[in-house]
Formats: sequence, C-alpha cells, structure tokens
Amino acid sequence: MTVNDLIHVFAGSFILLSLALGVEASPIFMSKYWLWFTAFVGANLLQYGFSKFCPMGVILKKFGVPETRQLQN
Repeated sequence: MTVNDLIHVFAGSFILLSLALGVEASPIFMSKYWLWFTAFVGANLLQYGFSKFCPMGVILKKFGVPETRQLQN
C-alpha cells in the first residue's frame, strides 16, 4: 500500500469510529464530543485538498511507506 492509500484507510476508519462513538443511536455511543474528532479529520482532508500537506503522510513516510507503487515485470 502507498502513503495515499493508507491516508484514505486511516481517515475513513477514524471517521466511522468517531461517528460510532458520537452518535446516540449507536450501540457503542460514548459521548457526543467524539463528533469533534470527526470534524477534525474532515478539516484535515479539506486543508489537504488546498495545500497538499498532510501530517499523516509525513508520519507514514518516516515509517518507510512508499509514495508510489513499484512496477513489476
């Protein structure tokens, strides 16, 4: 998986988890304040669209995750 793939996986997972924890109809509801985390992830996705800077991308690159797929012959 590439950096871009993992960013989408993490963002989607964080959004779904924070919604599950923040919506009262959810069986694992904890607090409505979890919705702030959903907003935080959404704001980061929005600013990435304009600036092309993603803190998660920097972290993944430091862990050695490739930015592009290797072509196999």
